[in-house]
Amino acid sequence: MGKTAVSRFQVALATRSAGKIRELIPMLSAAHLSPVTLETLGVAESPAEGAVEAFETFEDNALAKARYFASLLPGLAVLADDSGLAVDALHGAPGVRSKRWSASGLTGQANDDANNAKLLAALADPALARTARYVCVAAIVWTADEWAEDAPQELHARGETVGRIAYAPRGVNGFGYDPYFESDELAMTFGEATTAAKERISHRGRAVRAALDAYTRARFTEKKDARNR
Repeated sequence: MGKTAVSRFQVALATRSAGKIRELIPMLSAAHLSPVTLETLGVAESPAEGAVEAFETFEDNALAKARYFASLLPGLAVLADDSGLAVDALHGAPGVRSKRWSASGLTGQANDDANNAKLLAALADPALARTARYVCVAAIVWTADEWAEDAPQELHARGETVGRIAYAPRGVNGFGYDPYFESDELAMTFGEATTAAKERISHRGRAVRAALDAYTRARFTEKKDARNR
């Protein structure tokens, strides 16, 4: 893909998950950035994408994904995240394999259903604690421009939120494990929570807001202040 003229306020969302896109767009808009999807940019889905998240930590996977799509989108900032559910009684599983835990080969809601079925089966023993946390690492990779030659070109931030796994799904909002994840802070599942309530305390909301704050400081505020001295 050739280099095209882009605004430094545009940020590409390195995900094909409709659920993630729905959550990310308002966060970037609130940060006065312009989110743009891979579909809008004409980035065709490739089998190579599936091999990018091959690491054992959320940090490494998020950075690998951001770097991969940044290499396809020269001149455009790219935001990627890796997130998952970590259940204490399962020694942190499904963790970085949350999306593909069931190995179902399915996509969308069918894959979510398979993953949730495996989660309930793994916690069938009533003696097992059901405490859990959601974890997210958001990474941003960008190309330095003419007035920020020495700015860092990648960064990442981590966010977590704690709760427990419900015995039955509640609510129809969110995606993934959300109907089963009962947030300590909200006293309801993410499936029951409104988008705004979930964003306020969610792992993704916390990670993305921290990453965007660091990005805007690194790319805009600090260098602009230096030029105006």
